[in-house]
Amino acid sequence: MTLASVISTQRLTLRRPDPSDLPVLTAFYMGPRSEFVGGPYTENQCFEKLAVLLGHWLIRGFGRYVIQLGDKPIGHVGPLCIDATKAPELTWTLWDGTQEGNGYATEAALAMRDHLLKDQNWPLLEILVQPANFASVRVAEKLGAALTEKPAPDWYSGCLTYDLTTACFAGASA
Repeated sequence: MTLASVISTQRLTLRRPDPSDLPVLTAFYMGPRSEFVGGPYTENQCFEKLAVLLGHWLIRGFGRYVIQLGDKPIGHVGPLCIDATKAPELTWTLWDGTQEGNGYATEAALAMRDHLLKDQNWPLLEILVQPANFASVRVAEKLGAALTEKPAPDWYSGCLTYDLTTACFAGASA
């Protein structure tokens, strides 16, 4: 399987992560915005988070992309697959709260959805969202994801679980 190295949208560039992303990633994970992804984290844990972003590509042959606005990295989006016997999880995060409300997370997630499900013919993506993360719930809805009754995984207690297939988003609109 060969995913695109770079995906371009009207306003964004989605690219593979790079070690130079560490400072902006650290600022996000050490701050309060990381609450919906288990944070805040220590500086050492932030380094590990970047190592996971980079290493996932080596282990699985795919991974999450950095969302870039101009030449500024503003978040990440893409598939995460810790357990190879389960569907990959489609994830997205904006690292800087000043970027919220501009549709960047939706634009990046739509591009990733189309690349994985249409271009790569993946059969299923799973989306896990904390119910209080209203912005991410709305992104999942805009993607056309279907809320399921699947229980939350042990490591992400209380989350909502969505399935995303090509059949789900036939009528979805951003």
